[in-house]
Amino acid sequence: MERSWKFMKKLTLASLVLMIFTSVYGFANMPRAFFLMGYGSIAWYVLGAIVFFLPYAFMMAEYGSAFKNEKGGIFSWMQLSVGPKYAFVGTFMWYSSYIIWQVNVSSSLWVPLSNAVYGRDITGSLKFMGLEGPQVLGILGMCWIVFVTFVGSFGVDKISKITSVGGIAVTALNLVLLFGAIIALILNGGTLAQPINDFAQTVTVSPNPNYQSTLSLVSFFTFAIFAYGGIEVIGGLVDQTENPSVTFPKGVAFSAIIIALGYAIGIFMIGTFTNWESVLSNPSVNNANITYVVMSNLGYVLATGLGYSTEAAIVTGQWCARFVGISMFLALTGAFFTLTYAPLKQLIEGTPQGLWPKKLLVTKRNMPVNAMWAQAAIVMVFILLVSFGGKEAAKFFDKLITMTNVAMTLPYMFLSVAFPFFKRKQNIEKPFEVYKSYGSALFASIVVTCSVGIANVISIIEPAIAKGRYVDTLLSGGGPIFFALVAFGIYTHYENKNNTPSKPSVKQKATS
Repeated sequence: MERSWKFMKKLTLASLVLMIFTSVYGFANMPRAFFLMGYGSIAWYVLGAIVFFLPYAFMMAEYGSAFKNEKGGIFSWMQLSVGPKYAFVGTFMWYSSYIIWQVNVSSSLWVPLSNAVYGRDITGSLKFMGLEGPQVLGILGMCWIVFVTFVGSFGVDKISKITSVGGIAVTALNLVLLFGAIIALILNGGTLAQPINDFAQTVTVSPNPNYQSTLSLVSFFTFAIFAYGGIEVIGGLVDQTENPSVTFPKGVAFSAIIIALGYAIGIFMIGTFTNWESVLSNPSVNNANITYVVMSNLGYVLATGLGYSTEAAIVTGQWCARFVGISMFLALTGAFFTLTYAPLKQLIEGTPQGLWPKKLLVTKRNMPVNAMWAQAAIVMVFILLVSFGGKEAAKFFDKLITMTNVAMTLPYMFLSVAFPFFKRKQNIEKPFEVYKSYGSALFASIVVTCSVGIANVISIIEPAIAKGRYVDTLLSGGGPIFFALVAFGIYTHYENKNNTPSKPSVKQKATS
């Protein structure tokens, strides 16, 4: 396998931050959080930042700085800290979660595009050659996968340029939300659209009738964790970063703080111009279109506050939705290009020679093109299975989001559990350290692992216990378990075939 990267352009701090921003920060997470929990979501997001995102991000920074010369990303990190079988199971589960993510986004990507063109979501009523809604979205999703794989195969520099555009689009969208909300608040005489009459009740009781029980409230924590997920993806790009021992941890730390603050401020700003009962209680509002409903409402509120007619306010809201649509489309496009390449790179380059067929390891223009096309085929098969399941659009999106939340957060536990082992190994040079002692590293590991574990257990069992939706519970919990068993079987087969013991590779211990 060709592994020459020396002719590639290195990522600067600015481009690294933009890639982290587009990979982790999701503008839609804020309207969705407000829809599910109102102002109460701020407390859960802050808690998620304290017990998960910040300590986890600093772990990733330490890993990345120590293993700056390793091309295998998180697989190399866990292999050198614990062992190859542990690393493979964790990496394969993590990679598999991004397969689900691609299935989700390749179909839901057309919602922002619909809003950009029409000013509203028409994806639920799409018809084409006898196909409806989810089926049409599935066909579009498969076409999108082919397009992204083709463009991405031309090199990481092309991907970097696209993600930079996505990062700029997200920044512009947040500025519109921030300044639009401030203007709306001024026009309303400083009165919040979603009032805070009793602070304690506001931050603990959700206006959403589906989030009233203690179990459902705690299950929302998984949404908060998911909103911060994805920073480990950038670990595979440490070897492509300028002065990685300094630039990488600085980029991770800076991005983590900005993202955490951005979520908290953004959720509060939505409440300045959106009343939950009058705007979001409509049965047509769901997790797929909530972002466009909220931002369209911002345009409407601004127009009416400035004295425009109802008709003009409605048109203003539609144009607001169009702006959100094109911005979200660009942001999701940037994230899609990064997340279809970076996880695959870590799975292919990090794992031992002989584990994958030789044809899968062939590279062109320093990209594992055969593996990328094989991945595209797998994603398209999943899209076909899910999109032709006969579900209406809202349930189709909700089920995909449920699957993605749990599948993407469980593998984080593998990295956090491995961290104390990493800190204990004296032969690994650690040029950047946030956790100065083993005790602090162990404490951070326990906090992150327990946070992710408890949130996911509750999120998995909540649909069955509270709502009798046993299929949702099976989908949420069964998917990660299935992929873990597959990974264990693949690596055990490799060990038996090559008579290879599962212990850290000696040749990779020198990482400085």
